[in-house]
Amino acid sequence: MGRYAEAGSRRLLGSSPGASGRTAAGLTRRSVMLGATGLVGGLATQVLGGTSQALAAGRRRRVRCTPGALWRAAWKRGLVFGSSAATWQLEDAEYAALHASEAAMLFTEDDLLWYRLKPTPESDLDFSFGDQIVGFAEANDQLVVGAHLVWDEGFGEGWTEEDLWGLSEQEARDLLFGTATALVQHYRGRVAAWIAANEVTSPEGVDGFRTDVPWYETIGPSYVSEIFHLAHEHDPDAVLVLNEFGFETVNEFGDRPEHRRRATLQVIDTLLDEGVPVHALGVQAHLLADRFAQRFNTHTYRRFLADVAARGLHILVTELDVLDDGLSADPTVRDQAVADVYRRYLDVALDEPAVKAVLTFGLSDRYTWLQEDFPREDGAPRRPLPYDDQLKPKPAYDALLTSLKNAVPRSPLWQLRRSTMTARGG
Repeated sequence: MGRYAEAGSRRLLGSSPGASGRTAAGLTRRSVMLGATGLVGGLATQVLGGTSQALAAGRRRRVRCTPGALWRAAWKRGLVFGSSAATWQLEDAEYAALHASEAAMLFTEDDLLWYRLKPTPESDLDFSFGDQIVGFAEANDQLVVGAHLVWDEGFGEGWTEEDLWGLSEQEARDLLFGTATALVQHYRGRVAAWIAANEVTSPEGVDGFRTDVPWYETIGPSYVSEIFHLAHEHDPDAVLVLNEFGFETVNEFGDRPEHRRRATLQVIDTLLDEGVPVHALGVQAHLLADRFAQRFNTHTYRRFLADVAARGLHILVTELDVLDDGLSADPTVRDQAVADVYRRYLDVALDEPAVKAVLTFGLSDRYTWLQEDFPREDGAPRRPLPYDDQLKPKPAYDALLTSLKNAVPRSPLWQLRRSTMTARGG
């Protein structure tokens, strides 16, 4: 999960959504984290014979767009379109149906984070939530992006700062690399791409590496290269991703994107020079709507993507959404402005053939982390995604679909298993 500003609050995990910041069942992600997990317990039993009961129920609701249009349009250009999801969201049958229909790739939003996987330092590893979300993806012929092997957030209330910052080097190695090894081994061959390292660069760091994370403090900068080597050893066919945010515009704290780009390229160069198996850069693309047209320098952004591609890396847009601060509270006006941000960004990003996937951070405003983490000051519900909280397509959907249709053709990075797949360009 990305952050809109590094100077922002340090959250243990991101938040969740809906017009009121809650799910259809009255839960937030934080309440799930704190133990309200009854809704997700049955997801595994819903996936039967390649089709879940949730999907069967969800298909009874008509959505005013062509089912599957997003992933099909992307695939005709050699792209994979997908979105993040979590088990607690997919208990919503209508939303599960929409996700299965539109997304050819599933980014594991919550279920491989440590608050699920290892909720306390003493806990044994719990793969039950991960098994459910990966099983859902497989039942619906979706590729999986596993997130994350290393991050400094996502631990939940069961961990204290001392549990992480107070470790000796050997204790930190055993904890981090032992957990990551078990995770990768458990899903070997079932994950198309691993976010091996999430948010590990910083313009204020050392040689581009962030230093304000427990793994850097306890192990040192080599933890990044070691996590990539570990993942490649145990899942050699998976694409390994360095995932980062802050490349697009100056944020509300004055952080400049060119500084983040420079730091990230410096880290990439260091890793590649050391023979580290970094295969792709994940561009989170949490976009700021406020004056986006003026703040987004298309020339320098194109050059940045080209610089990444020149290093032999693929590029994945991993967490696309739009923070709608600075826009009118009127939904009609705001939706058009958000759609314009999608269009302006994707028209630039998709001109780069190294971009192989576009994933939104959720499909519907019903489930957006922005509502809980960054509520609007005027109280208007956030509207950052292609579908509204009633699962109806918005202008952002049209902008996304048009940009995918107009993208330059490219060679695909993966093959899709979907039975209705047509020949690329056909």
